[in-house]
Amino acid sequence: MLDLVLTNKEGLVGDVKLKGSLGCRDHEMVEFKILRAARRVRSKLTALDFRRADFGLLRDLLGRIPWDKALEGRGAQDSWLIFKGHLLQAQERCIPRKRKSSKTTKRPPWMNKELPGKVK
Repeated sequence: MLDLVLTNKEGLVGDVKLKGSLGCRDHEMVEFKILRAARRVRSKLTALDFRRADFGLLRDLLGRIPWDKALEGRGAQDSWLIFKGHLLQAQERCIPRKRKSSKTTKRPPWMNKELPGKVK
């Protein structure tokens, strides 16, 4: 048998059936069932919540930095890293994070809105 169903857990796949050729002689369609109840994956992904951000404080924090002195004598790359570091620190203080909505956790990150319709 050339066409296989691979899994990392024994007993996860069952009711395997070969369903005929796909048009070429080397491969056949394989139908199988996953023998496990689907579980909902709780998202650990977070996003910045700009609606609740304190942009006044962000502006104030970045405005307090003496940029002339902080970036003096530095090249473009070093200047960028310094600026980025200050910006990320201010961001952590001023822009709260929120969990991604449960709507997006029902499907894996690589599955966009169009893919489920094309898979059927």
